[in-house]
Amino acid sequence: MGTACPNVPPEVASARGPEGAGNGVGRLRCLDGTSLAVVPVPSRDRGGTPFEVTLELRRDGDSFGAVGQRCGYFLAGLAERVAAARAEDSPQAARWPDPDDRFPDPSPDPAPEPELFAFRYRDRGDLASTGELRCTLRTSSTWIGPQEPDRAADGRWRVARRAVIDAWGAGGRGVRAVLTSAELARFLGDLLAEAERAGASYRDLLSRPPR
Repeated sequence: MGTACPNVPPEVASARGPEGAGNGVGRLRCLDGTSLAVVPVPSRDRGGTPFEVTLELRRDGDSFGAVGQRCGYFLAGLAERVAAARAEDSPQAARWPDPDDRFPDPSPDPAPEPELFAFRYRDRGDLASTGELRCTLRTSSTWIGPQEPDRAADGRWRVARRAVIDAWGAGGRGVRAVLTSAELARFLGDLLAEAERAGASYRDLLSRPPR
């Protein structure tokens, strides 16, 4: 998908998840109070018919970047996999009792923080500064219980898994959001709903039984 944007450390952002869920535009609230909108823009064939989408990034309403040329079918497939992973009879359910910790397992991806997607640029000819949108899985552990070593038996480790979405704008500035699997599913659903309103539908893919 091209070369990554400048490796600028992202701002740590809120884990409050999608903002304005259900409005058809994926919005993420950043820790600094700004809002990142991910807007599907239709790609059209020679006859003017929408057949795919590109993602436009907007930060507080201002242009932030454009990524993911013709990425709609990929996102529709990911939405299907997230839904399947959250199901009670999924392989993930045996390892992650909390549905919010259940995500599809990227395979093969031995990295400590495997990617669910990474969109860089809009077109192959774009410069690296056009933007980037990346989602990785991150596992964290939190101790729940007494802090005294002699009472360690009274506590336990809470292991959680989250989707970390990093976005870099054309100016090299980065933002980050941390989502549960339910929030990621809602975010993807909003993107696909907006893509359908723009004329690019992926119902044929989403109507298939989970694999």
